[in-house]
Amino acid sequence: MKKRQNGFGTKLLMAALFLGVAAYFGIQAFQYLDDPLGVTLAYRYEVEQAVDLTGFVVREEQVLPDGEGGLLRVQRAEGERVAAGGTVASVYADQASLDRQAEIESLESRVEQLQYAQDLALAVETTRKLDAQITQNLLEYRRFLAADRLYDAEGAALELRALVLKRDYSDAGSGDLALQLQELGAQLLALRSQAEGSVRRITAPEAGLYSAEVDGFETVLVPDKLEGLTPSALSSLAADPAVASRTGKLVLGDAWYYAAVLPAEDAAALRELQEERGGSLLLRFSKGVDRDLPVTLESVGPRENGRVVAVFRGTQYLRELTLLRQQRAQILTGTVEGIRVPRECLRAERAYLDEDGKTAAEERTGIYCLVGREARFKPVEVVYSAGSFVLVAPAPELDPEVEREARRIIRPGEQVIVSARGLFDGKVLQ
Repeated sequence: MKKRQNGFGTKLLMAALFLGVAAYFGIQAFQYLDDPLGVTLAYRYEVEQAVDLTGFVVREEQVLPDGEGGLLRVQRAEGERVAAGGTVASVYADQASLDRQAEIESLESRVEQLQYAQDLALAVETTRKLDAQITQNLLEYRRFLAADRLYDAEGAALELRALVLKRDYSDAGSGDLALQLQELGAQLLALRSQAEGSVRRITAPEAGLYSAEVDGFETVLVPDKLEGLTPSALSSLAADPAVASRTGKLVLGDAWYYAAVLPAEDAAALRELQEERGGSLLLRFSKGVDRDLPVTLESVGPRENGRVVAVFRGTQYLRELTLLRQQRAQILTGTVEGIRVPRECLRAERAYLDEDGKTAAEERTGIYCLVGREARFKPVEVVYSAGSFVLVAPAPELDPEVEREARRIIRPGEQVIVSARGLFDGKVLQ
């Protein structure tokens, strides 16, 4: 009988102990959920201010002949400068003529390599130089492949092949090189005589930058027609379907323009900013160019429904802009620097305990920071506001020389309270 009573008492004790532990953790969980404390780190941040634009890149352009009547082979890279009279493309009568030209170029490359090796075969410095060039070219080839720049990788591969052949020929005897050069010269002479009359060349009528892209705006968007353009006229521009060429075009001169629609007030502000900065602004395209471009606000068109066409002029990096036409951009107007905190940290009033121990409040913009285990209210001034965050600075009336006020100045690296209930200045937080 005693045994049964002892067993029942033990079970009762264990049950009471379990209920006590469960109650303790339940109370802790309730307190956490009822008054959650969330903090984040404040840090220094800088935001660029800009005017958003959408417009057209305008250049002085000349469309090249189409190259009909044969097989077209372009001989210039995008953005490459071509002298007046320089060959832009070749038109071959048939596939046999094109194959013959490829063989001629291959032989010319071998002749150049052999001549190089013949001139410097006996110099030890030559082989060392070639070895260094091969190593450097291998690294460039790998870098182009990693960046998915296949066009550049192809050029690097051709150059690497030529260097390797030069290195190979440099180990050959001078007598063998002379014999090979003689044989290659005879082959070239025969091929060139066969190629006469089967190739037609398209040349540049004047100096300019080559571009393979012909979009039909070459005769529609002309620099001379930009002044006085209205927003409706710019938005209604359409490409001319009659303008086309397989060969491409030349971009003439050194200047380029960007015509965009924006509010008249923004255009006036940009003109004032340009005068403050000594006649220059910074334009940033959304894609196609990875640098900020110096431009000048050339002209502002007639006002139409509160909007105008602003024309910006640039004279640098034209070769990087040959493929751009309709483009989004920004004019950078300045930067704002401050301490970044989440928007929900901002408080419109400061709560504190009065002399009677009751909660009182005063209107004051600020945030609560966790200092030790206490919540401390720090007055701030909002210098920039975005969707999810704000940039703040210490309230201007705070004097850093006064110790009491210096403790109220917010600084980068502080723990800012994002969520907590019943906050007041000096509240002890668990």
